[in-house]
Amino acid sequence: MPSVSDLGRVLRLDARRAAPLVAVPALTVVGVAAAWRTMTPGVDGWDNAVVGLTGSARWMGPPAAALAAWPAVREHRLGYLRDLTARSPATGPLLDLLLLTHAALLAYGLAAMVVIAQTVLTDRPGAAHALGLLAGAAAVTLHVVVGYLAGRAVPHTLTAVAAFGLTGLWAALRGTGSSWLNLLPPAALDRLEPFTTLRTEVPAGQLLWSAGLAAALVVGHVWALTRRRRLVLPLACALAVTALGTQRLSAGGSAAVPAHVGHVCRQWPLTICVHPALDSGLPALETALTPLAARLAATPAAFTRVMQRPDGEPGGVRQGVAYVHLRALTPGFERRVVREILGSLADPRLCAAPRYARGRAYRAMVDAWLRGEETPATASSSPRPATGGMEPASVAASVRAPVVGGFALASRRFAGWDETRRRAWLAAHFDDYRGCALDHRHFR
Repeated sequence: MPSVSDLGRVLRLDARRAAPLVAVPALTVVGVAAAWRTMTPGVDGWDNAVVGLTGSARWMGPPAAALAAWPAVREHRLGYLRDLTARSPATGPLLDLLLLTHAALLAYGLAAMVVIAQTVLTDRPGAAHALGLLAGAAAVTLHVVVGYLAGRAVPHTLTAVAAFGLTGLWAALRGTGSSWLNLLPPAALDRLEPFTTLRTEVPAGQLLWSAGLAAALVVGHVWALTRRRRLVLPLACALAVTALGTQRLSAGGSAAVPAHVGHVCRQWPLTICVHPALDSGLPALETALTPLAARLAATPAAFTRVMQRPDGEPGGVRQGVAYVHLRALTPGFERRVVREILGSLADPRLCAAPRYARGRAYRAMVDAWLRGEETPATASSSPRPATGGMEPASVAASVRAPVVGGFALASRRFAGWDETRRRAWLAAHFDDYRGCALDHRHFR
């Protein structure tokens, strides 16, 4: 009969299983930090919440694998004590895996609650994707299984370090390219831009791949311990699920696909329409674009409506509508929109010609006024010209070329005009402004 001391050691062994629960707060912090880094700043929505949860699972995986490998290494040394009981040799490992998985999923669930609460409370657009949440949970579970079985197979102290390092490399070296291999869990998904959505096959395939592979590893380990032939069928089914997940991930292309999304508009004094996820930027856009629209009101580039467009569609001002691109509400987004509109007003063919180097500098002086910046009074303080697609060398030449008195005199004259005269002047010389053909004679 086993002695009381042996029974006490078995009880201590089982009590030690509660140690992974201590690591739950640390894993939660890692998961929240990874998800928050993916979601902010910029567009918030349910699609990007899924991307955030994927990033959370991606960086929770390595510490979860190390957490699972460490008790596997420690308890393997006392595995002979389990032989004192009548339980199956697979019972202990399965119980260990169950506890470790619960701890990791608890941390992932807490991180997911933070992401979901942030998305719900800010009333972000889109539809919730339960598959994305489940795919992240399956990826975390797979890391736990890999780490634990590695600790069982190689019961050495460095195994936990190796599990952390290898899974960390798998997470860190994943690219965001077009290859389907980059979609294998945990995928490194880019933030989804406005007017795109996550392809539903991606989280579904990741869920099948992670769950199938984790089940195959567990069933394979149990079969190695018990040698029961009836486990061959579950093992084959798990491998089939993994193959199905691989096929779903390899069948498609990019993780993001275009989506037809309506606009949210602000009606006065301009009509400005953006993606619903960017509606909080409407006041700043109105403040930045209203003066520009007023200064262009008497020109062929006049606009009273601003519409955000997907990145793949052309921008510019056409028939009273300014079409712009806006990816995220990062600092300075409204100034970038103003610069995009001004850049679209230039004739790229004419402005790139070397003979219009002086004209580019005069155009840059007018652009400074249109942007609401201080108009330079001398050539030495003239602003950097708008490139309009020009190379850096030609931009530098356009700054150096007109440093003679003509530009300084034109700059002083333009700075002395009031707003009404500047607008009338721009309406009269808009074609030369657009073609970078301005010179000092236009400012007489």
